[in-house]
Amino acid sequence: MDKPSVSNSTSYCSPADVRRSLSYLMPQLAPYWERPLTAYASKLYRVEHVSAESAARNHAKDLFRTCIERAARRSSYTEEEARSAGRELVASPVLQTGPHCLLLFEPDAFYTHLFSMMGLMAHNRNWYISYFASTSGFSERAKKGPGWLRVGGEPLNLFGVPRNRMDSSSIGCLNGPYRYALTNAKGESAPNADAACLLANLPSAEFASAAEAIKAGNRDLWRRTFSQSIRLLQLDDFDVADLIADHLEDPTSWISSQFIGNRTIANSILTALDDLQAGPWAGWIRRTTDFFWRISENRVTPLHLKGDALISDNAPTFSVRFRPDAIAAALRNRLILPNLLLAFLAISILPGVRVLGGFRQVVYYPLMRYLTSAGIQQAGNADLLADMVNDNQPGVWGHRVLRRAESDPFHEVNIAGGIAPLLQAYGKLSLSDASGDLTCFTEDCLWSRLAANIANGTIASASDEWRWSDKGSRGALSRRRCI
Repeated sequence: MDKPSVSNSTSYCSPADVRRSLSYLMPQLAPYWERPLTAYASKLYRVEHVSAESAARNHAKDLFRTCIERAARRSSYTEEEARSAGRELVASPVLQTGPHCLLLFEPDAFYTHLFSMMGLMAHNRNWYISYFASTSGFSERAKKGPGWLRVGGEPLNLFGVPRNRMDSSSIGCLNGPYRYALTNAKGESAPNADAACLLANLPSAEFASAAEAIKAGNRDLWRRTFSQSIRLLQLDDFDVADLIADHLEDPTSWISSQFIGNRTIANSILTALDDLQAGPWAGWIRRTTDFFWRISENRVTPLHLKGDALISDNAPTFSVRFRPDAIAAALRNRLILPNLLLAFLAISILPGVRVLGGFRQVVYYPLMRYLTSAGIQQAGNADLLADMVNDNQPGVWGHRVLRRAESDPFHEVNIAGGIAPLLQAYGKLSLSDASGDLTCFTEDCLWSRLAANIANGTIASASDEWRWSDKGSRGALSRRRCI
């Protein structure tokens, strides 16, 4: 695939330039632009089985399967169903990680779920397993984000939460109770027919956090509206916190014995991150917090690794020793949550699970693998590094692949008579048509800069930082240091 050509600066933000950049960095994507969307979805959910060489990967895979089974039981699935979910994840290690914690009918989530269903159905899968970040705020921008949903032509406040509280809170914090209300600007609950119908399908119980309410709402909506044959299993940051605690309480885990047990490894990753920020990949992974967030009553706040402890600038009396036992206890007691790097380490990088992500994840996830490789090389784990070298497309574009402008999915489903007609209609679109004008890419300054850096040769598909994106991109990596 040719590199994007240099022209004027605005051309870097065109859909054509984005497609060229994506195809240049991910050449296996290029043949699918004009093929049906179902073909691309099927490809992403088709994973070739590769035996792990390292004990670290096999162990991480076992712990992740235990996490899946535990999350399934928490979601009221039977013991046999829970074991079925674990077996399927191991046999077909693909995880949707694109949408944040959003109600199913929020457009940013809805069309991604449709796309994932196409891939799952192509391979007769029984489980749709996803991970969503719940450390975000209620609003991404004006009346958009986890606390909002447009129904019946107007934006509605999911829980009727006052704006000043929404602006100062993270949805994952345990500061409830939260109850579904779907209120408009006048404070009226369910002010139109569609909103009344949706509210009747949502749980009426109270929840300790907004994230838990959204998770429960999605369970009910999935069973009623989406699919009876494919079961939904959502992992949140608390599920991942327990998974990392499992690692830390097991001295044979790589996270316990090397990453946390040997502070040199953690510092080598932070040093590599700082170096990354000083080069052409700056901005893709920000050092907002060092590995974990502190959970306060209303929001998550950064922690910084200083000496042998994680310290909070916001609460000087709060600190956690950087030791496996201390961090595990803090995770179990819901004092801290893992950041995205730690989350992806536990659910994808170590166990070898492919993750589907959006317009920024497709870049920052390979860079997370690059950072992890610095720690693995520092630890001298050649067998684990070999497993990473053999990973086939560990991170792919699988969120906002199907994108409709200014839509009302709940109304769309009612008009169509269900999900099946939408799957059929959208599945016939080409990937190019389905993805539309790629606004999320074209209006993003990081993508504009990336396209420019590709065009002028500052970034190449053979760049050391990108060599961990796919086994086909690494060439002679095993014979040299990547950092």
